[in-house]
Amino acid sequence: MTGKKSKIHIRILTSFSIILLLSFFLTGLIFNIVARQYIQISAVEQLNETYNNMTLFIEQAETFIEKLSERNFEFSPLDEWQNSPFYNSIRQNAFQINVNIFIIDDEYNLPYRRDISDEVFKIVQGIKDKNIHLAALKNVLVRTNGSSYFVSAFQTPVNSLLEQSFFIIYANVTGLISFAAKINSFLIILVCVMFIGTVVIAFFLSNTITRPIKKISLFASKIGYGDFTPNNYLFADEELDNLNKALNNTAKQLSIYDNEQKLFFQNVSHELRTPLMSIHCYAEGISCGIMEPQKASKTILSETLRLSELVSDLLYISKIDNITTVYETVKTDLFKLIKSCVERQILLAQKNGIRILIDFIEPSVEYECVDELISRALDNLFSNAIRYASGEITVSCRRSHNQITICVSDDGCGIEPESMPHIFERFYKGRGGNHGIGLSIVKSIVEQHKGAITAKNNIKGGAEFTITLPIIIQG
Repeated sequence: MTGKKSKIHIRILTSFSIILLLSFFLTGLIFNIVARQYIQISAVEQLNETYNNMTLFIEQAETFIEKLSERNFEFSPLDEWQNSPFYNSIRQNAFQINVNIFIIDDEYNLPYRRDISDEVFKIVQGIKDKNIHLAALKNVLVRTNGSSYFVSAFQTPVNSLLEQSFFIIYANVTGLISFAAKINSFLIILVCVMFIGTVVIAFFLSNTITRPIKKISLFASKIGYGDFTPNNYLFADEELDNLNKALNNTAKQLSIYDNEQKLFFQNVSHELRTPLMSIHCYAEGISCGIMEPQKASKTILSETLRLSELVSDLLYISKIDNITTVYETVKTDLFKLIKSCVERQILLAQKNGIRILIDFIEPSVEYECVDELISRALDNLFSNAIRYASGEITVSCRRSHNQITICVSDDGCGIEPESMPHIFERFYKGRGGNHGIGLSIVKSIVEQHKGAITAKNNIKGGAEFTITLPIIIQG
């Protein structure tokens, strides 16, 4: 049971979409990871550098220490430091991240009114919501309404007035996070645009593939229904064009084969009709008492034998022409094969007063072939030679470096010039021919072995048939 088939354009679209989505997903994922790491590293460096500079300032500025001893709630002790070069050098950093400081006690209270602002109040509330002890507050991301900060807390210098207080250093990374969010939005829009473009491209690409395939499929269906008319399609893709050429060639070969089959059956009908009509007439004559039974029976037997030989030849032709028939090749000594064929024909040759001469030079010639078919081809050549020879038939076999040549010649009357071009055609009968099938069988067998056969008249005036076979395995 087969599953549901999918269409090519659906598979192309699905493949393109998956690749596109995976590419953008990985791109977005990598971008967000890198951007997050960049923002965090930049903010942490900024916080640490700010704290280090602030510590140096505290160690060097006695005025700042004096301010710590004054409990002035209107001004923060950090005002002096924020107006110093230490603070301004931080404001000019490469990351362009805004860093600020305020003081808070361990109860999350702001002792200086100057430090109280909406931004500071939101940050304090964010720290309280995270429920993190100030001593452990290091590089923590705090989100407020629409803003994001990296926050660190540092213990203030030991002083009676600021005991249990902390410097809260915060870096505003809202801009960078907003920039990353805009990039994500841009990526989403780009994915949508690319997806639409992918659909259009996939649809166009699939059509350029499916349209030729549909044409070729329709052409193949016509071939299946017996319409072998070639097409004149031209395809831009080499593979499709080669496939179409192969189908055109197939249609051409099938058309030739179909015509040959039709002609074959017409000739078979004609060849079968002649002996059958003869048998029918003589049998009817015996039945009506107008023919002598003994004489008529001889004719009937003769025609029956002829009909039997014809049917045997037709069955052999059918076997040879069957494209599904598989033959097994074996390594054969052609000399032994030829001698066995001669032995089968020797009685018939002697009956007609003909001798068969074997002309071999080497002790053996090994050849890989279908010995059954080669035997049948040689039998047909010998029987044909016996029919026309006057008194002698010569068979020779020679091996060169790349081929084997078998020659069968007789001393008969030879082949008529007008018959020479048609001598191997099926059902063509020259002077004294039998069924017109024997030599066509020989030609089919030789061609199945990738060989060739030729016919000519020899110097004695008789016919000479030469079979040339390419060497596969040398002896």
